Amino acid sequence: MKPAFELAQVIDRFGSQFADRYQPNGYILRTLGAIRSCRTASLGGHKDRCDTCGHIRISYNSCRNRHCPKCQNTQREAWIEDRKQDLLSVPYFHMVFTVPDTLNPLFFADSAGMYNLLFRSVWETMNQFFLTQLYAEGGMIAVLHTWGQNLSLHPHIHCIVPGGGIGFKGIWKHISVSENGKAYLFPVKALSKVFRGKLTSRLRQAYPEQKERISASWNHDWVVYTKEPFTGPDSVVEYLGRYTHKVAISNHRLLDIKDQDVTFRWRDYRDNLQKTMTLDAVEFLRRFCQHILPSAFVRIRHFGILSSTRKKDFRQLQVSMGLKPSPVNKKQVRKSWKEICRIHLQFDPDQCPHCKSGTMVLIERIIPERSPPSHLFSRKKK
Repeated sequence: MKPAFELAQVIDRFGSQFADRYQPNGYILRTLGAIRSCRTASLGGHKDRCDTCGHIRISYNSCRNRHCPKCQNTQREAWIEDRKQDLLSVPYFHMVFTVPDTLNPLFFADSAGMYNLLFRSVWETMNQFFLTQLYAEGGMIAVLHTWGQNLSLHPHIHCIVPGGGIGFKGIWKHISVSENGKAYLFPVKALSKVFRGKLTSRLRQAYPEQKERISASWNHDWVVYTKEPFTGPDSVVEYLGRYTHKVAISNHRLLDIKDQDVTFRWRDYRDNLQKTMTLDAVEFLRRFCQHILPSAFVRIRHFGILSSTRKKDFRQLQVSMGLKPSPVNKKQVRKSWKEICRIHLQFDPDQCPHCKSGTMVLIERIIPERSPPSHLFSRKKK
């Protein structure tokens, strides 16, 4: 169902006010401009006609920006299609690594550097436990999230971790299983302490001038938690899609855009209740822009036996488990966006939306109104 309000509307109405007040850089403005122009005449499109009833449909092009809430569905499903080829018949765990909000000023000052250190420290922590607790080489898929439900800055990393690893003799080593059959990975309290030590050590090296702030963060909560293992590979794939291509807020969470305010739905995890929040529209855009990732920054990363450099070993591991190995060249088996829509989104782009029996045929291409400008919002000169 189409949402009643969209992020693009907020940007269109209040983007200039936001630009005047906060003077964001060109990259931020281009991102906001792309979201505002998504699926509008300014990006061009095409006109189709049904070969049965003659119905005319005009479709405008997507911006394909990774921060756009309207451009994530097919990208998410295509990514999941690829990941289906990289599963093992073992339990999988979902782990989350968080940092205290006392470090937020460092993330504001050097977001790319801090996010890279966060990724590195999480993997070093996990790798240490694989080697010292399981005596094996493990792996994980890590996804960076930077937001809380209320759009505040809340950097944390979601990890999908296979339950086991490759031992020193090249044989798969399984995780521990209790007498009642419950799978067990690593103790989260120990993980939290090691993670805190590794990240703070790297922070002191990278930001010596922030020694006091880093030291003060030591006494705050460094929460690492893990959920129950997934019931099988299919549930892993389904769960991955919920976390890999999320943006800071979806259009369906927007409840109202009125006067100078934006109202949206959010979940307060302190009492696990769903609530509503109303923010000044410019403040809403400021919070959203906190979560625009640095240019070309990779927010989904694969480590250990799941990394791209270990594909050959991973395929051999799949064979040893009786699984069909993933193909060498995934481009040969990758589905088109139309196939993705039909299979996963229950939508056939070629079916006539009017008579439901005809096929839409391209009759005209719509030229973009203009080429993308360097920025789409006026800013007052000082």
